[in-house]
Amino acid sequence: MELRRVVVTGLGALTPIGKTKDEYWEGLLNGKSGAAPITYFDAEKFKTKFACELKDFNATDYLDRKEARKMDRFTQYAMVASDEAIADAKLNLDVVDKLRVGVIWGAGIGGLETFQNEVINFAEGDGTPRFNPFFIPKMIADIAPGNISIKNGFMGPNYTTVSACASSANAMIDALNYIRLGHCDVIVTGGSEAAVTIAGMGGFNAMHALSTRNDSPETASRPFDATRDGFVLGEGAGAIILEDYEHAKARGAKIYAEVVGGGLSSDAHHMTAPHPDGIGVIAVMKNCLENAGLKPEDVDHINTHGTSTPLGDVAELKAIKEVFGNHAKDININSTKSMTGHLLGAAGAIEAIASILAMEHGVVPPTINHSTVDENIDPTLNLTLNKAQKRDVKVAMSNTFGFGGHNACVLFKKMD
Repeated sequence: MELRRVVVTGLGALTPIGKTKDEYWEGLLNGKSGAAPITYFDAEKFKTKFACELKDFNATDYLDRKEARKMDRFTQYAMVASDEAIADAKLNLDVVDKLRVGVIWGAGIGGLETFQNEVINFAEGDGTPRFNPFFIPKMIADIAPGNISIKNGFMGPNYTTVSACASSANAMIDALNYIRLGHCDVIVTGGSEAAVTIAGMGGFNAMHALSTRNDSPETASRPFDATRDGFVLGEGAGAIILEDYEHAKARGAKIYAEVVGGGLSSDAHHMTAPHPDGIGVIAVMKNCLENAGLKPEDVDHINTHGTSTPLGDVAELKAIKEVFGNHAKDININSTKSMTGHLLGAAGAIEAIASILAMEHGVVPPTINHSTVDENIDPTLNLTLNKAQKRDVKVAMSNTFGFGGHNACVLFKKMD
């Protein structure tokens, strides 16, 4: 069976450094940090008092007030980003065969704030179980793609992938394969997360995963820097329209890039820590290259998982050297988490968008906040430090890894 070609025809981004794909891209190029003191709740007693929140986001600027109240923030974010991507793709909803349009979405946690608030309200009450009737449908992780499909009438495959921080990359790979195999013409994919909550911050602090650089939040996310001390929690959504190439060409759609491969693997090592030798990461990048039919020397740019954790950054770069050999020093490597923070289940989507836009504009966004060399990192690697670099990116790789040892890798190629 001949596999169909799959292309990107629409993008939507709602991030801590920009509330549209264009604002997001501008923030990336300018090295903008999204980290600031938490405003959603009183974080004075928390070890970490800052995060990468969305700035000046009001759901009712985008959604009907009544509908917005039925949604957790992670679903609100999904609706906003997907609306932008659908509009960007100029998808005519009156013409497209909606039975062949699906929604495959990623969320690592889902409606954490809804769950948290309902449990707190019960605990503070008199023991009578007075729960919001929308508690369950607001909380469940699969409700975001459900709402996207309901709004637009999409009747193809509809579900959520959950693999911690690899969730939206998994969603993209599933979407790629559904279209490749001829089951769909178009899929809305991506991911959303809204874990900047009492429970989210408290939980990640308890496992010592977050930076505690409270005196300088804007510099706290510092991937590859010797003084990095943990990731910065972020929130938001990224949406990508994947489409059969012939379908896109027939309707005259703008094509951003071709999705040429996806790889998956498991570390099979530890609940939260990466394998120190990057064995699973080596496997996932090799799988992805093989799936795409590309050689290591074809890759120009890698948007790393690069969370700013002591163990993870070193393991990933070791794996890149192992897979790419001498070519590794010729690749523009970066971590956009230095600006957006870590969007957990949405990370793969917004970082894939960054890779696609780097390809379109011929510029690789920087890894900001780097000042101290880590002796455990090969100095010959080009980590695109502190300033964007011009680069004709023909092939871009996006890496995303999650707690539980989940590894996902996606490859994008500039259209000939």
